[in-house]
Amino acid sequence: MIPPLIHLAEAQKSAPVTDWAARISWVVGLLAFVAFVYWLMRQGWKWRGTLQGDLPELPATPEDPGKPELTLSGRYHGSTTAGQWLDRIVARGLGTRSRVELTLTDQGLDVVRPGAQDFFVPAAALRGARLDKGIAGKVLPEGGLLIVTWRHGDKEIDSGFRSDRAGEHPAWVAAIDRLSTTEHSTTEHHTSTTEHTETEGAR
Repeated sequence: MIPPLIHLAEAQKSAPVTDWAARISWVVGLLAFVAFVYWLMRQGWKWRGTLQGDLPELPATPEDPGKPELTLSGRYHGSTTAGQWLDRIVARGLGTRSRVELTLTDQGLDVVRPGAQDFFVPAAALRGARLDKGIAGKVLPEGGLLIVTWRHGDKEIDSGFRSDRAGEHPAWVAAIDRLSTTEHSTTEHHTSTTEHTETEGAR
């Protein structure tokens, strides 16, 4: 009878003891690492904003913005240096993603952002629009982004928008291109006329 009792005793094992101190230390260490990474990201964001501190204040909507030609509800996904889709611009609130209401008139593009700074792009500052799939930190299917190129100060900017109804994007590209072309033609004609008049007057 003794051998079976010996085998029974050997088969019994004590339940493993949980090392709570080690587990808590591991969790605390992980949380500290996540907090450190977040802090580094915040510092990088602030540093980028400091480097872009020479960007002028964004234009406000004029008292008479003109008759709406197109309107759009969707999201603002950010702005970058024109032609450099990873060079994010964070100064003047342009780095803040938000909901957006866009209105295009003959005076320009009105950008209303709930919870973020609104701004207005005068028609003379518009450089065109296109469909694209990505802007810093956001990638969508081909044509999923409406990219509006505009000039502010001495910098050309690409701003990315996405309508709640993506099928609206092509109409926006056509309208903005048409407005920017018309505005530039008018400006060039005015400049040419002024220079001609000054030349004639100098003779």
